Amino acid sequence: MSGEQRPGARVPGAGPGHPPAPGGEPELGVVMGERRRLVNLAYRLLGSLTEAEDVVQETYARWYATSPAQRAAVASPGAWLTTVASRVCLDQLRSARARREAYVGEWIPEPVPERAEWIHGWSGGGGTDPADRATLDESISMAFLVVLEQMTPAQRVAFVLHDVFRFSFAEVAGIVGRTPAACRQLASAARRRVRESREGATPDAQHPDVVRDFKAAWEAKDLDALIGLLDPDATATGDGGGVVRAALVPVRGAEEVARRAVGLLDVLPGLTLVERTVNGRPGLVVRRHSATVAVVAIAIVDGRIKHMWTVRNPEKLRPWTEGDGLG
Repeated sequence: MSGEQRPGARVPGAGPGHPPAPGGEPELGVVMGERRRLVNLAYRLLGSLTEAEDVVQETYARWYATSPAQRAAVASPGAWLTTVASRVCLDQLRSARARREAYVGEWIPEPVPERAEWIHGWSGGGGTDPADRATLDESISMAFLVVLEQMTPAQRVAFVLHDVFRFSFAEVAGIVGRTPAACRQLASAARRRVRESREGATPDAQHPDVVRDFKAAWEAKDLDALIGLLDPDATATGDGGGVVRAALVPVRGAEEVARRAVGLLDVLPGLTLVERTVNGRPGLVVRRHSATVAVVAIAIVDGRIKHMWTVRNPEKLRPWTEGDGLG
């Protein structure tokens, strides 16, 4: 990866401790220390923690498939690993469209809980400046990931690498296989999509109150209160993956969304709602008999809930069911 860097850009692998050990290949701790950074990147590119972990495993497998002499010749192991991981993600994104078409019902990015500490910034991210911190935090929101899903693979990779992880367009070009000018155009088109999706967004400080009021109204089965908290054109999208029951198409309109929410409590008695951080934003976890059965991510526009994404596919709930972090 080469090329001029923008002021403030963070180059994967740059910084103390990343050059190869004197007289040999890079130290194991240096190479494995890149793992958190790689998972951060791959999750944002793929929208799946499971797939991100697979990408990182494949990246390390390729690293250790090279000879010791080849590894010793790598000036920046972090840059090498990041380039490989990005290319593996790009290949996955190009094949994902067909897999999405075969998926039963709607496909929603895999939600991650607050306790997944890797989602926040770079490894050793104490030096991350406030502007980068805001971008990194926003880039894991469900609303942001859903917009990324609407992009072409090249747009998504160019935008995430440049706008989120601060790669230069020269570096992005080496990964995507296009010219820097073409990558600039890809990122610009993606940026317009993201900007349009933010119109009317409610300040983050107001989100907890809206979600708390929605939870209370839902528990009380207060249909009028629910409708009042929902945008008139609200949508609710469910993802059961064909494993558990979920609407095959998004539910639209405040009244219909509210009725479906109340109906769920009637069909599945014993459900409890818990306020949790979902992808960096206030959301809800739905439990039944102490087991997590759904995670609800929420987007709020002009003070009302505009979008709800409910993930019920058990395979996507793994981060929410392992350990006791949700107690």
